[in-house]
Amino acid sequence: MIKTGIFGGSFDPIHKGHIALARTILQKMGLEEVWFVVSPHNPLKEQQNLTDDNVRLEMVRLALSDYSRLVASDYEFYLPRPSYMWNTLVHIQADFPDRKLFLIIGEDNWDCFDQWYHHEDILKNFNVIVYPRNAEQTITRRSNKQVRFIRTRLLPVSSTMVRERVRKGEPINDLVPSKIVDFIEKNHLYQR
Repeated sequence: MIKTGIFGGSFDPIHKGHIALARTILQKMGLEEVWFVVSPHNPLKEQQNLTDDNVRLEMVRLALSDYSRLVASDYEFYLPRPSYMWNTLVHIQADFPDRKLFLIIGEDNWDCFDQWYHHEDILKNFNVIVYPRNAEQTITRRSNKQVRFIRTRLLPVSSTMVRERVRKGEPINDLVPSKIVDFIEKNHLYQR
C-alpha cells in the first residue's frame, strides 16, 4: 500500500507554510506522497471569492514542481459541489485501491470535525493526521486509533496574509516560492 496524505484546501495562494508542513508530515509520518487537493468550495465556509480553480491549481503545480513526492491534484474539480471530504476520500480510494489514505487537517478543522459530512465514517475508514495551526494552541484530543496528532514547526504565514500584502503593494518573497511571486505578478492576482 502506498501511504498517501490528502491535504485539501483552497490554496489561494499556496505558500511556503503549506509546503514545509507537507514535507514535515511526509518525513514524520512515513508517507510516500502528499496530494494537495485543490478544493473548488469548502462546504463549511460561505462561498468565498476564490481565484479561478485552474489558476489556483496552476500555482500549486508550479510551487510543487521541485518536490517529487508532493503532488498537485484537481480531483475535486470532477466531483459534485460543494466538496465534501468524505466523497473525495471514497472516490480516491475507489480509483486508487493500492493507496492507504491519510487525511491531513489543521486543529481548527479538528475542533469542528463533528460538523463535517460523514465525520464518523471518515474516522472509521481513513487515518487522520492533525497538525497545530499555531504554536500556543493545544489540540483537543478525542480518543481514536485512526487519528494521529503531530507537532510541527509552523511558519507564520497564511494565504490571507499573502493576498493582503499584494493588495498593499508589499513584497511576498518571504511567504511564497519565487515561481509564485512571478505568477502572481504576471497574472495581476489579488490586486484590487
